[in-house]
Amino acid sequence: MVSKPTPSSLRALADAKFDCRPSRTAASSGPTMQRPPKKFVPTPFAYHQEIELRIDALTNLGAGVGRIDGWVVFVPFALPGERVKARVFRNDKSFSQADLVAVLEPSPDRVVAGCPLFGECGGCQYQHLAYAKQLAWKTRQVGELMQHMAAITFPVNDCLATEQIWNYRSKITPHFEKGKDGDLGPIGFLSFGRRSQLVDVPQCPIAMAVINRELPMIREELRANASRYKRGATVLLRATEDRVETDFRATATERVGDLKFQFLAGDFFQNNPFILPLFTGYVAARAAASGVKFLVDAYCGSGLFSLTLARKFEQVAGVEVSETSCEWARKNARDNAITNATFLTASAEAIFDQISFPAGETAVVIDPPRKGCTPEFIEQLLKFGPARVVYVSCDPATQVRDLKQLSAGGYRLEDVQPFDLFPHTRHLECVMTLVKF
Repeated sequence: MVSKPTPSSLRALADAKFDCRPSRTAASSGPTMQRPPKKFVPTPFAYHQEIELRIDALTNLGAGVGRIDGWVVFVPFALPGERVKARVFRNDKSFSQADLVAVLEPSPDRVVAGCPLFGECGGCQYQHLAYAKQLAWKTRQVGELMQHMAAITFPVNDCLATEQIWNYRSKITPHFEKGKDGDLGPIGFLSFGRRSQLVDVPQCPIAMAVINRELPMIREELRANASRYKRGATVLLRATEDRVETDFRATATERVGDLKFQFLAGDFFQNNPFILPLFTGYVAARAAASGVKFLVDAYCGSGLFSLTLARKFEQVAGVEVSETSCEWARKNARDNAITNATFLTASAEAIFDQISFPAGETAVVIDPPRKGCTPEFIEQLLKFGPARVVYVSCDPATQVRDLKQLSAGGYRLEDVQPFDLFPHTRHLECVMTLVKF
């Protein structure tokens, strides 16, 4: 039997607190029962009732899934194949939620976490799971989302790994709050399961080494200058050219293969530079697979896909609603001597109005925010009718939602490829390729 998680692995699992359980204190193996929250539903389990169950799957949020007499129970930090003891804190209409108290039969895939704050800091969900199994579960979860949300059964390629699974993030944004005494509280990230409570993070093993090198000094400066802040704030640490930029409006630089990109340090740019050549190369191959001549990059930002894909096409048009982003994309094209790419500012309601490429010879790459595409955008895309659509997403759930609309509009899936840009977390990027029929 493995009793409570140890400090070297999951030291904070039994202490994780949740906003939805305001009266809950640190979990212990003792029998003491607390008064349940006012809205607690007492069936099928009593408040803080301890149960034993076998975990057989993971959710796409990273929690273990088990069943008792067919009733689903979600247990964060429990792994498939494990028998665990868990303490129930909530009963919903079709499932219950519980905290991990003890691992009674551990999975052979359980490993020692690489961060002492794992289980307390909410940033990572999979540090206790062997990396090869992280990839396997991310692959499986994409397929399950397609089946459950869109009734689509389609083979999913194995999730492709980044070459560096630790110290890969080029940007982190810790937060802090200022106390009534004038001092700063923890400088870090949200505690697991909490909406506002922060955990102090002096080092982050998934952040790039240069960030961890500078982080202690930055934290010290923040505390020394606490009087400058009236309340809490978000801190930027962006790795750029072997230094750390903390000014949101400063210029940051990133290299992808032989291309150099510049952009505002606080703006969006993919945060794992180690996988970007593989990632963008794959998107390029899928977009150009049928010999189309033209490319539209519909959420072009500072030009990542437009410029890394430009050599595959006769002409490229990047489209953005932000003129500032378009200016950066134009500058990056000039700096990289790319002459076949133009960048257009368009309103959200008229994304394709300035595009003159023949649709039958055009591929469209879309990389929307986490919330996915708006129905209005997909309607415009379907009206334009490109030969190929390569949909890049950081949230497969919203991607699959949009896939339903694209499938109904005359497109069929050709390829589904997950990428692990974010090892040890539940997050991934997924590239779906669709062709018009």
